[in-house]
Amino acid sequence: MSSEITVQKLNSVYLHITAEADIRRELSDYFSFEVPGYRFTPQFRNRVWDGKIRLYSYATGQLYVGLYPYLVEWCNRKNVDIKENNEISTFTTHTAADIQALIDSYDISITPRDYQFEAFKFALENERGLILSPTASGKSLIAYMLIRHYLNVIDNNILIIVPTTSLVEQLYKDFKSYGYDVENNVSRNYHGYEIEEDKRVVISTWQSLYKLPKTFFADFGAVIGDEAHLFKAVSLTKIMTKLVDCKYRIGMTGTLDDSKTHKLVLQGLFGQVNKVVSSKELIEKKQLADLKIICLVLKYNEQDSKSIRGVKYHEELEFIAQNEQRNKYIRNLALALNGNTLCLFQLVEKHGQHLYKLIKEKADKDRKVFFVYGGTDTSTREEIRAITEREENAIIVASYGTFSTGINIRNLHNIIFSSPSKSRIRNLQSIGRGLRIGDNKTSATLYDISDDLTYKDKKNFTLTHFQERINIYNEEGFNYEIHSVNLK
Repeated sequence: MSSEITVQKLNSVYLHITAEADIRRELSDYFSFEVPGYRFTPQFRNRVWDGKIRLYSYATGQLYVGLYPYLVEWCNRKNVDIKENNEISTFTTHTAADIQALIDSYDISITPRDYQFEAFKFALENERGLILSPTASGKSLIAYMLIRHYLNVIDNNILIIVPTTSLVEQLYKDFKSYGYDVENNVSRNYHGYEIEEDKRVVISTWQSLYKLPKTFFADFGAVIGDEAHLFKAVSLTKIMTKLVDCKYRIGMTGTLDDSKTHKLVLQGLFGQVNKVVSSKELIEKKQLADLKIICLVLKYNEQDSKSIRGVKYHEELEFIAQNEQRNKYIRNLALALNGNTLCLFQLVEKHGQHLYKLIKEKADKDRKVFFVYGGTDTSTREEIRAITEREENAIIVASYGTFSTGINIRNLHNIIFSSPSKSRIRNLQSIGRGLRIGDNKTSATLYDISDDLTYKDKKNFTLTHFQERINIYNEEGFNYEIHSVNLK
């Protein structure tokens, strides 16, 4: 085996690695990962895909620039020397005083917190990276400071990519609240809006970008991916690989899933992870609402438990979603709570619509009850959010996909998980909806509804998922208590 490889930076997306064939084969294996659940995909079943994502190409020798630190680590372990044909990565240092002077020059309406300051400093010094900061920690302010900086250091435009139309509007309003002239400087891009070429900052959903030609992306010198974990991997890759001349690349996210593949794709396209702060730290500092988690484990009778023995996961999910005793329990819980309540569900027709009907029919006529799902347009979602901010006892029955990410309601007191999920990202993002501090709000309560359909010591799927959520709560340092409820 040769003891040396040569690395050349081709552009802002790819490195090219020159090495002997045996080293290239080892690198191909090292940067190959199985996709979770690949065995259930049609491509695997039809034998057109082996279920792996290969981040290094044996044929072309190309590797994402953001994975260079992993390449260095591998070479150090293998005693392989690296020869750089050009500068791969840059790092500049800035004093705290220099950073503060920059921030002061932006004349922002609010003062950045210490972790926002450090995140901004990290981005300035590294040019590319993935900022990990929890939901409700103020990532929009970090993004705003970055665009103000980039506007001064590059001549071309800035692209901000978000997963939802609601987030486009949220960022637009946030930037305006910071004192920025958004009407003359910021263009929104999603269905109903067209990009205004005279404006240097573009906020767009990834859905509106991934089919655009490569020529469109030539005008951008900086890109910020907000809630980057929610981008579909294929679509994100299509967008980011077209930004070949985009020097500054910053991703921001509240959480990463447990998939090594997903994490490495994000790092490859943006850069190394920098964890800014945790939810627990912000709660302890009183910068986020104090969180209490009440886990309610619903116990079913033996007949129900026996009836779902051996069924598939989606069949179990439909069973609990359509269980009238369960739905009435959730209805009664939502109506009994004080303060604004967000009730989250997965299945629209088989669960969400019915829950909404049950709650609406039983609620006092003056109590506001809303229903939000994927078919609810952006303006209606924003109207519901604004109304809820003014209310003290409203109930929003919403799908996880619409209200778990990108909707900021400071005046939200309670969250109900009415549908079980094991997704780390979904759970933490959903919890984050309740962590913002409002004028008259310093605490929030999560009601985690789970289902015990154990039969002869065989645990059901959704009970196992509940145990995985408990693991997440332990990892995050959240306070929780568990109560068993006999479902009648």
